[in-house]
Amino acid sequence: MGKPTGFMEYKREISKAEKPKVRIKHFNEFHVSLPEEKQQLQGGRCMECGVPFCQAGTMIMGMASGCPLHNLVPEWNDLVYRGNWEEAFNRLKKTNNFPEFTSRVCPALCEAACTCSLNGEAVATKENEYAIIENAYEKGYAKANPPKARTGKKIAVIGSGPAGLATADQLNKRGHSVTVYEREDRVGGLLMYGIPNMKLEKHIIDRKIDVMQEEGVKFVTGVEVGTDLKASKILKEYDRVVLACGSANPRDINVPGRDAKGIYFAVDFLKSTTKSLLNSNLADNKYISAKGKKVIIIGGGDTGNDCVGTSIRHGAASVIQLEMMPKLPDKRTDLNPWPEWPRVCKTDYGQEEAIEVFGKDPRMYQTTVKEFVKDKNGALSAVKIVKLESKIDEATGRMNMVEIAGSEMTLEADIVLIAAGFLGAQKYVTDAFGVELDERTNVKTEQGRYKTNIENVFVAGDMHRGQSLIVWAIREGREVAKEVDFSLMGYTNLSVQ
Repeated sequence: MGKPTGFMEYKREISKAEKPKVRIKHFNEFHVSLPEEKQQLQGGRCMECGVPFCQAGTMIMGMASGCPLHNLVPEWNDLVYRGNWEEAFNRLKKTNNFPEFTSRVCPALCEAACTCSLNGEAVATKENEYAIIENAYEKGYAKANPPKARTGKKIAVIGSGPAGLATADQLNKRGHSVTVYEREDRVGGLLMYGIPNMKLEKHIIDRKIDVMQEEGVKFVTGVEVGTDLKASKILKEYDRVVLACGSANPRDINVPGRDAKGIYFAVDFLKSTTKSLLNSNLADNKYISAKGKKVIIIGGGDTGNDCVGTSIRHGAASVIQLEMMPKLPDKRTDLNPWPEWPRVCKTDYGQEEAIEVFGKDPRMYQTTVKEFVKDKNGALSAVKIVKLESKIDEATGRMNMVEIAGSEMTLEADIVLIAAGFLGAQKYVTDAFGVELDERTNVKTEQGRYKTNIENVFVAGDMHRGQSLIVWAIREGREVAKEVDFSLMGYTNLSVQ
C-alpha cells in the first residue's frame, strides 16, 4: 500500500473538460489529463481495502457492483502512486485486453463500489487506468508481442466489437490463427460507429488494431457472413467459429405516423456522422443532419445523450430528450446503499451542452410518444406526447408506467431519433448458422457456458447476454476464448481474471 493516509491527505482530482461552448465546435475528445505527478497522487488515495469491492464484479440487486473484469485495481493504483508505470501496465493487462477503450467509455463500476465513496469521493480509478495505458503506448510497453509458436488451429470470429476483439486477442496469444470478419468498412463494431468521437476517437481503435495485426490477427472487412460469405464455407474452413455480432436490432416505437419521413434510429444517425467525419470531415454531406432542425430524441440512456451532443454539434435549432421513467434522485437513497450501483441522476456531456446552449435540461421525464404527425408531403412535423405515472398492476403486482388522462401535448419536430435500446441477435446470422435462440432472441447456451447447439460454434457478447456494457463484452470474449481453447487442446492456460 503506497500511502496509508493518502485518502485523507489528497483530494480527488480528475481531468478538466473543455467548456461546453468550446467543445461543441469539434468532434474530438475534450478532456485534458492531469500532469503525471498529480496522477500519481490520485493512485495514493487508494486504501488497498481488505475487501476490494472495486474489483468484485458481483451482482447486487440485479446490478453489477465493481468491475466485471476483476481488474486488479488496488495493485495498479499502488503502482501508479509509486511511479512504476510499466508494472502497472503489466498488472492492468492481466485482466483487461482493452484499457484504451474502457478508460474512455466504461461507466466506472469500480469507482461506484470504491470504499472511499462510502463516506467521501471515490478513487479516480478510471483516469488512473487511462494514464497507465497512454503511458504504455508512449513508452513502448504496449507494443506488439506475437506468440512464439502456432498451434495450427484456425478460428473465425464473426464481429469486431469488444467481445469479438477480446476473443481474437486471447486466442491469438494462445497461438491459434484467428481471422475476424466485420461487415462494416472499418473494424470496431459499435466502438467504431456506435460511440461518437467525442468519447472515443477512432485513431485509438486503429492504434490497437495495428498492434493486433502485428501480433498475427487477420481482419476482413466489408463481408457479411451469412449473406456475402456462406456459413457452411466458414464452418468448413475453420476449426471453431465464435459469433460475436452484437445485439443489433434497434427497438422501435410503433405508434401512428411511424412511417413519417424524418424518423431515424439513433445508431443510424450516429453511424452516418462518424463515417462522414472519417471519410471527409463531413464535407461529403453523407450523413443525417440535424442542422437548423427541431430534434426530439426518444430514450434517456447513453445513446440518447450521444444523440444530444451530436445534434448540438450539427447546429440543431432545439433538442428535447424524452424519458419514460421518473427522474432519479440526485444522491443515493437509503434504499440504494453502497456498494450497490448508485441509481442517481446523471447529467452527461450532451445534456451539459444542451443546458449551456439552450438554457435548460433537454430531458422530459415520465413522457412517451402517442403519435408522429405528418405534413401533406408525409414528412414529420410534430410529435404528440403524453405524461406517465407509476401505478401498481393489481393483477400482476408489478409497477407499470401508465398514461395520465388529459396530459397530451404536441411538440414541433423536424427530426426524431429513436434511442430505445436493442433487442436480440440478427436473424440472418442465427439462421445461417442454425443456432438456437432463447426467449429474448439471444443465442442460447447452457448457463455460464458459450457453446451453442451447433458443433464447433460458440457465442459471446451482446448476442449472447443481451445489450450490455463494454466490460461485460470483454469478459465474455475472454471466457469464450478459454472455452474454445479447451475444446481444441484438451486443456487451457488462458486466464479470465
